[in-house]
Amino acid sequence: MTDNREILLEVKNLKTSFFTQAGEVKAVDDVSYYVKRGEVIAVVGESGCGKSVTQMSVMQLIQTPPGKIVGGEVFFEGKDILKYDRFSEEMRAIRGGGIAMIFQEPMTSLNPVYKIGNQLSEVIMCHKGLDKKAAWAEGVKALAAVGIPDPEARMENYPFQMSGGMRQRVLIAIAVACGSKLIIADEPTTALDVTTQAQVMDLLKSLVKEYGTSILMVTHNLGLVTRYAERVYVMYAGKVIESGTCEDILMHARHPYTMGLLNSVPRLDSERSQDLVAIDGQPPRLSELPPYCSFFPRCPYACEDCKQGKPELQEIGPNDHYAACWRIEEILKNAEK
Repeated sequence: MTDNREILLEVKNLKTSFFTQAGEVKAVDDVSYYVKRGEVIAVVGESGCGKSVTQMSVMQLIQTPPGKIVGGEVFFEGKDILKYDRFSEEMRAIRGGGIAMIFQEPMTSLNPVYKIGNQLSEVIMCHKGLDKKAAWAEGVKALAAVGIPDPEARMENYPFQMSGGMRQRVLIAIAVACGSKLIIADEPTTALDVTTQAQVMDLLKSLVKEYGTSILMVTHNLGLVTRYAERVYVMYAGKVIESGTCEDILMHARHPYTMGLLNSVPRLDSERSQDLVAIDGQPPRLSELPPYCSFFPRCPYACEDCKQGKPELQEIGPNDHYAACWRIEEILKNAEK
């Protein structure tokens, strides 16, 4: 079935570096991806691989100095938003109004000395131009829309008076109230228990159905990816090394790193005595990346031919399934046996 949904966000060859005393840290190295309207995609990988910095770059929230977006384009609704000054009115309108970001720990995103209602209504006034009374009423509706009980009373609460799951719902309510077309959820369930994780993710999924909102989920939780994502981008050492549909990535992974991630996850159908398979070694220092494949020291398929340079993404199957590996043909032959 052909997917004719319009592309909402398209990132092309994005590069972000941090300039430190130890040298240039290439946190985001030539990353490209896209998100369609009403689509849920996931960006996965180990901690420190550049997942969050990529999304912070899209929002122009990189602290400068030491960070700097050194190249690339970010098209949101057809306009390159990297051409806007980070402090411009155009960029402020996109943050929240067009793209909302839900961070890993909502306690650091909400001001602890202001009531939830004041913070919510301030954002609504900024993006919708309503007066305080009307914005407050919209805030109550938004809290109700994300399933917070007794929303009028909750508007009078401070963040510390709410649970972690409730605070995440408040951040989602801000996106709902502002009519955000894309929600970037950066590890939105890390600090939550399993039941609350499911509630928050189901809430985000309901926004896709009800409002046509797109979701970009940054996570290392492959269980969430399996249940909620349509497409997946796998990152390693600042680069996208494999991408495809959720089924392609989970059932037909072809990059050795992606295969290693999947093998390290416990399975219900495995023998109880079977040990988890860890990926040997550690991710490379981003300030000391080799001129060849960054996964070389940890890769079970590595050989001297892998040192000929950095592999580029190549199409290896239908549905935009791409992988960046010099040994991809050998891996494909092994998979067919």
